[in-house]
Amino acid sequence: MNLLFEESGDFKAGSIMTQQGESYQVEMASGKRSKVKSRDALLQFAAPGPQELMQQAQAIADDIDLDFLWEVAGEEEFGFTELAAEYFGHAPLPPEAAGLLLRLHTAPVYFYKKGRGRYKAAPQASLQAALAGLEKKKQQLAVQAEYVEELKANRLPEAFKPIALQLLFKPDKNSIEFKALDAASKELQTTPQRLMLAAGGIASPKDLHYARFLYEYFPRGTGFAAIDIPAPPTGLPTAEVQAFSIDDVTTTEIDDALSVTRLPDGKLRVGIHIAAPGLAIKRNDAIDDIARARMSTVYMPGEKITMLPDDLVAAYTLDAGAARPALSLYATLDAQTWEVLATETRAELVPIAANLRHNDLDELVTEEALAEGRGDYPHKDEIALLWQWVQLLEQGRMAKRESFGLRPEQNNRVDFNFYVESDVVSIVRRKRGAPLDKIVAELMIFANSTWGKLMSDHGVPGIYRAQGGGAGGWAAKMQVRMVTHAAPHQGLGVDQYAWSTSPLRRYTDLVNQWQILACIEHGVTAPLVAPFKPRDADLFAIVSGFDAAYSGYADFQSTMERYWCLRWLAQENARTVDAVVLKEEILRLAEIPLVLRMPGLPVLARGLQVKLDLLRWDEVDLSVEARLLEVPAAAGQALADLGDEEDELPDGMGGDDAGEGEDEAGGQAMADGTDGAENKPADAAQ
Repeated sequence: MNLLFEESGDFKAGSIMTQQGESYQVEMASGKRSKVKSRDALLQFAAPGPQELMQQAQAIADDIDLDFLWEVAGEEEFGFTELAAEYFGHAPLPPEAAGLLLRLHTAPVYFYKKGRGRYKAAPQASLQAALAGLEKKKQQLAVQAEYVEELKANRLPEAFKPIALQLLFKPDKNSIEFKALDAASKELQTTPQRLMLAAGGIASPKDLHYARFLYEYFPRGTGFAAIDIPAPPTGLPTAEVQAFSIDDVTTTEIDDALSVTRLPDGKLRVGIHIAAPGLAIKRNDAIDDIARARMSTVYMPGEKITMLPDDLVAAYTLDAGAARPALSLYATLDAQTWEVLATETRAELVPIAANLRHNDLDELVTEEALAEGRGDYPHKDEIALLWQWVQLLEQGRMAKRESFGLRPEQNNRVDFNFYVESDVVSIVRRKRGAPLDKIVAELMIFANSTWGKLMSDHGVPGIYRAQGGGAGGWAAKMQVRMVTHAAPHQGLGVDQYAWSTSPLRRYTDLVNQWQILACIEHGVTAPLVAPFKPRDADLFAIVSGFDAAYSGYADFQSTMERYWCLRWLAQENARTVDAVVLKEEILRLAEIPLVLRMPGLPVLARGLQVKLDLLRWDEVDLSVEARLLEVPAAAGQALADLGDEEDELPDGMGGDDAGEGEDEAGGQAMADGTDGAENKPADAAQ
């Protein structure tokens, strides 16, 4: 005797070896024996054999008309043998009963399973809805298959065009478009990003990197809603100065300007003038909401996404030819000793006489030219005086830094400025620590430190950058962190440091500007009326939000700079290149700031210049393959401008001393990265 039974949702047949109580011992055609409980037994039969029964049953099941079977079944629950008798018109033979069972089991749309071998026909309305759904799914699968074939032929289906980017960065994984893209990518053994590029869904790898960033940080786009630009308060006094700014040629958010005035008593008064949007923007107003949502201007070669609307930037940037609202810090100096005799902070209108540009002056304003009084350029006398003072400021900072046990800053590194026009990139080397850099850098550090002390002395919280004195090991202690109280920044060599000099492009600076304005307006009562009170939880939230956004923006800038480095390689058809050993297996090309890792590189001295053969590079995953071509015989050779290159390493590549200082006095950082170049080394702390 043979037995048809159900096991794990499948039907099987075998020969009964023994029966004991409520169970059978069954042997399958393969020789395997199974124990089958009687509740799982569906049909006993003598002939045909188990294997032949299943073959005949499947053939019969394939011939059964489901629609007719559904009509025959009626509305009541039934057993499969009962329905088989009615369908075939006689007591069913074992293959017929088994065939009808198989057909019932494989048609859950038509028949609902109610128990072992028992079913019930689906109601007509439910059946029609289910059949419509199946037909729709069938059509979708056909459309999906067409999409797959089009994508495999590097053609973008019309339906993909409005959602191409969404499919890559924020897809609906249940959509047929995503399933088609995923299937086509797997069949071609490529990534969806590369397939979309090949099919024309994305114009270029640059657009791919940019779109990925926008989808994460600017999902609603980078534009600004129409908004009224607030005017500064009336009645501001006009400063009796002729101020000038020093920036890269591409800079449009001009935050800072300088002035020098000789006083009647022979003293000097140096003015550090910072754009003052905080005079008009108020906490929790519409523009504040915009600035807080963005936290910072985003820089990349050739482009930027501003923190504030263009109209507001235009109204408050320190453009030449007008008196602009500014928060001014005046330092009165002894002209002989350069001692700071007094400082004063004012909100005022500052006449801006000139916007000086590094690109025009770097070759003229050198240390040698300043020492000899050579050259003819605007504000030459003021620059010469500032140069004398900032050298002493730097010496004081370095002494303080070294008192913390830190090494002297490296000022011999090279910065690289990116300029992009019509997708053609220029990467220009510029030695760090040039006089104009140092003048702006030291005076911005002076302002940020002085204003940080002003807030602390008034008991008003602010947003500070601190380094050193933390918990844990040396690396943890020296990690730069943001705090809401005054604390030393050992890397810069100052007792406190509050970002305050870039309010047009960093939200932390705007917040600090509000707090400083409260200090100078209200004095000892400032803690009671400042926008942010002591222990204000919202200030901690701003610190956290800013850190996250600023880090993401910095990563994006690094990504885009790496992309443009690869574009430069293609543009210049660079194959054999010079590179500098940074450490172990990590090198940087000499002409551009492209860092690459070469596993298996022999041990070479740090700073050694070698030749590489660039085999290939990829603008999608930003990888570079190269091989070592030539090592100079003089193994000790090093580039004079290498400096502390470990500060330039990408995340995870730094050495034990990476990030020791923030290179505030000459670094190129994210917020000062590039709009073209947009270098503002005075404000470049990471």
